[in-house]
Parts: sequence; structure tokens; C-alpha cells
Amino acid sequence: MSKQRYKISVIQLNLNNKPENNLKKCTEWVRKAAGKGAEVICLPELYSSHYFCQSEDTANFALAEPLYSTSFKAFSDLSKSLGVVIIVPFFEKRMSGVYHNSAYIIDSDGSEAGLYRKMHIPDDPHYYEKFYFTPGDLGFKSIQTKKGNIGTLICWDQWYPEAARLTALQGAEVLFYPTAIGWHPKEKEEFGENQQGAWMNVMKGHAVANGIYVAAANRIGLEQYIPGTEGIQFWGSSFICGPQGEILAQASTDKEEILMAEVDLELQEDVRQNWPFLRDRRIDAYEHLIKRVID
Repeated sequence: MSKQRYKISVIQLNLNNKPENNLKKCTEWVRKAAGKGAEVICLPELYSSHYFCQSEDTANFALAEPLYSTSFKAFSDLSKSLGVVIIVPFFEKRMSGVYHNSAYIIDSDGSEAGLYRKMHIPDDPHYYEKFYFTPGDLGFKSIQTKKGNIGTLICWDQWYPEAARLTALQGAEVLFYPTAIGWHPKEKEEFGENQQGAWMNVMKGHAVANGIYVAAANRIGLEQYIPGTEGIQFWGSSFICGPQGEILAQASTDKEEILMAEVDLELQEDVRQNWPFLRDRRIDAYEHLIKRVID
């Protein structure tokens, strides 16, 4: 059973560095978050390296790691020593030629509470993820940890209400979204405000529609590692919102930060009793949702 109240945290970082340096940095920031009282802590997407999906380059597959190797060992030990749950998003090498964009959910005793593989894979300019990642095959899951019942989705999954709904229906109290999203610098002036606003609004909508807490952990910084390109300016703006979409904590666009908020299950119950969206779902009328389009 979940506690009635527990503290969650998302960590916003610049991760434009080598894996060994990013690992050291992230462990230090997790310790800081735990020191502030966080019980469930989430890192940004693909924490261990720069966002390599800006190009299609087979050399980047060297950044992947097998299950239960470097990242799992380091954060398992850290979870156990701190007594916290850690969501660790990483580049998974499942076998030769099969790779996933994944996240460990490591419980507070250092054991694996769950594994999530990103389900929706984008292919946009400088977000060439289909070149690297096989779509997830574990489905949408709510994971019971010793601190609470949590769901983890990853970045592009943010735009899909079906993913949020299916995770919430399994009892998740919080949806965590490890993220790597930013502006193309040449587009920022014209489109940046609307892009960033849409990103926040869709997740706040998931919170309202499901009566659930939502927490997004983004990275910051200009990652311009390919010569002759403008790179991606990651927009930070990590946030945590409550079950009515209310902002509980909000980060800047350009600073490394720890965000904290409390999950209050009594409040969640009250919201769902007064806004009974889950009760009133017409599940008898939704069969066409499994179609690509309704012709």
C-alpha cells in the first residue's frame, strides 16, 4: 500500500558530457534531492550522454549498455544507501541490432521495481530516434514501489492521452516523464512560446483528465555537437503539477535545479470524487480507438 503522502522530485540538468561524467554528476544531484527529503527521484531522458539523436550515426550505438550493467549497478547501490526510489532513463542494448530508449524504476531497497521501454518513437529534424530505438514492447505499466504506485513514460509519450490513461487506469498515482526536448534555435523566436506551451498544456491535461500527479524532468543547455548545425537548445522548464493541473513546482529554462512536491493521496481521492471523469467513461463506445483512422 502507498503512503498517504510522499515527496517526489525531478532533477533538471545539463547533460552535454561524457557518460562517466554524467553518471558522477547525476549521482551527486540525486544525493542532493534525497537530502531535501525526496522519496521518489526522476532524472532526464537518456541521462548518460548528450542527446545523440541529432544525427543518424552508427558510432552512437557505442553509448548503449546492456541491462543491469553500469547504470543499474550505480543507481541500485545509491537507492539502497539513500532509501529512495530512482527513475533512471538509459540507452538499452537489448541484443545486437536491437536497442531501446528505456528507464529503470529502482526501488528504495536497490531492487528493480520495474522497467519501461519508450513506446512512441519520433522522427523529426534532429530528433532521429527511429534510427536508434526499437519501439517498446512492455506496454504501459504502473509500478508498485515501497514509496508509492508510479507510472513512467518517456518524452514523446507525453503527447498521447492513451498512454497516460492506460497507465492511470492501472493505479498509478504519479506519471513521470523523463524528457529531452528543446528548440531549434532558428525557430525559437517564431514558434518557441507556442511549442513550449503546448508541451506543458498537454501534460497538465493528462493530470486533469486522470486526476493524477504529473512530473516532467527535462534537460537544459545548447547541445551543438555536430559541426555546421545550430544544435538543440533544451528548454528546461521541468515541472510538477497536481491532479487538477495546478503547478506545484516549476523550473527555469536555463538552470540546473531540483524540483520538489508532495503527493497527497487524500487530495487525489477528493478530486476524483468531485470530478469523476473515470467513473463516467463510456467504455462501451470506444472500440474505434484501436484503429489508425476511422474511415
